[in-house]
Amino acid sequence: MRGSPGDAERRQRWGRLFEELDSNKDGRVDVHELRQGLARLGGGNPDPGAQQGISSEGDADPDGGLDLEEFSRYLQEREQRLLLMFHSLDRNQDGHIDVSEIQQSFRALGISISLEQAEKILHSMDRDGTMTIDWQEWRDHFLLHSLENVEDVLYFWKHSTVLDIGECLTVPDEFSKQEKLTGMWWKQLVAGAVAGAVSRTGTAPLDRLKVFMQVHASKTNRLNILGGLRSMVLEGGIRSLWRGNGINVLKIAPESAIKFMAYEQIKRAILGQQETLHVQERFVAGSLAGATAQTIIYPMEVLKTRLTLRRTGQYKGLLDCAMRILEREGPRAFYRGYLPNVLGIIPYAGIDLAVYETLKNWWLQQYSHDSADPGILVLLACGTISSTCGQIASYPLALVRTRMQAQASIEGGPQLSMLGLLRHILSQEGMRGLYRGIAPNFMKVIPAVSISYVVYENMKQALGVTSR
Repeated sequence: MRGSPGDAERRQRWGRLFEELDSNKDGRVDVHELRQGLARLGGGNPDPGAQQGISSEGDADPDGGLDLEEFSRYLQEREQRLLLMFHSLDRNQDGHIDVSEIQQSFRALGISISLEQAEKILHSMDRDGTMTIDWQEWRDHFLLHSLENVEDVLYFWKHSTVLDIGECLTVPDEFSKQEKLTGMWWKQLVAGAVAGAVSRTGTAPLDRLKVFMQVHASKTNRLNILGGLRSMVLEGGIRSLWRGNGINVLKIAPESAIKFMAYEQIKRAILGQQETLHVQERFVAGSLAGATAQTIIYPMEVLKTRLTLRRTGQYKGLLDCAMRILEREGPRAFYRGYLPNVLGIIPYAGIDLAVYETLKNWWLQQYSHDSADPGILVLLACGTISSTCGQIASYPLALVRTRMQAQASIEGGPQLSMLGLLRHILSQEGMRGLYRGIAPNFMKVIPAVSISYVVYENMKQALGVTSR
C-alpha cells in the first residue's frame, strides 16, 4: 500500500499543505503557523488534536513543532478517523452525504435541527454546489478544522457528570470512543464523584433540614425552615446539621460506578446494529441503570435517613445503626420504601432528560450560528432547570420513601404501606403534605450546582482531563 499511486498522491497533497503552512520555511509547523495558515485558507478553529499533536503527541522531538514526517503521520491518522465518520453519516452508502442524512444523524443523537440549519451545515462544506458532500469535500474541510457539527455538540452539552444536587437519578452521560480509549471517562467520573462529595458536604444542613421536614412537619406543628434549624441546633448543636452526610458522600462512588457499568451493558443490548441511542432509548437505558444501582445500594439510603434523623447518642456510628436495625426490624427493614424510590426514577429521569433536550434544542435553534459551545452559564442554567423539574415531578414519591424508611424509628407512628401512606398524607394534609421540605430542597440547588461545577473543573485540571 505504501508504494501505491493513491499513497503517493496523498503524500504530495500533505507536502503541499505542509509547505503552505510552514510560513517561516524552517522545515517545521507550529501552532502559531497552523492558526495563521487556517486563516489564510478560509478561517475556522484548528482541530484540538492538531494543536495537541503539534505541541506534544505527534512530535517525536519535544521542540514545539512538527517536521514533514511527523505532520504526515498525524494527517494519516486523522484521515482514517474522518473516513470512518464519513461512512457512518453516509447512511445509504452512496458516497455522498445529503441534507436528510445530516438531519438523521443529529436526530439519532437527540438533537432536532431544521432543514435550513442542515442546509447551512452542508453548504459550509459543499465546494462544487451539488448540495451533497463527497469524501474529498468532507476530508478537506475537517482535516485540520475542529469538527464542530457533531462532536462538539455532544461534548459541550454533557451535564449530569458535572451537576450534583444530592440525587443520583439522572440518565448517565455518553462517553465517546476516544474518551474510553484514552481513559478520560474514569477521570471524569472521579472528578464528578469528588465534586459531588464536596457539594453534598457544603449543602448538608439544608439536606438534613429537608429530611427532617419530610418526616416531622405537619399541619398541626407548622414546622418551617427557621423552626426546623432551631430545633436541630438546640437538640445537637451546630455539628448535628451534618448528621447523615458521611454515608451520603460514601454512597456516591458505588452508585456512580454501578450505574455507569449497568448503563454500558444495557446500552450494548439495546444498540444491536445501531451506532447511537435515540433519546427515548437513552431514557430506558438510564432508568434501568438507575434502578439497578438503587437496588444494590438501597440499604445505604435507609441508613442515611436513619442517621440523618437520629437523636444525640442514639447510635455510636454507621455499623451500630446497621446492627440495631438488623436486630430489631430484620433484614427487610433495609428495603423499606424501595418501591416508591424505584418508581420515582421514571418521572425524575424522564422529565430531567426531556427538559434538558428541549432547552438544548431551543438554544441550538436560536443561537448556534457560530459555535456549538453554549457557554457555562447556559449549561448550568439548563442543567439546573431540568433537574429541578425532575425533582418537582418525583418529590411526592421521594417524601413517601423517606417516611417509609423512617416510620419504624418513630415511636407510636403508624407502619403503613406506600399506598396507605399516600392516602394518610392526602387525607390529613392534602396535596401540600406531599411537598413538605421542598423549600430547603430548592434552596440547596444553586449552591450545590455552583460548588460541584467549580470543584469538577479543578479536579479535571488536577487529573489531566483534556478540554477543548
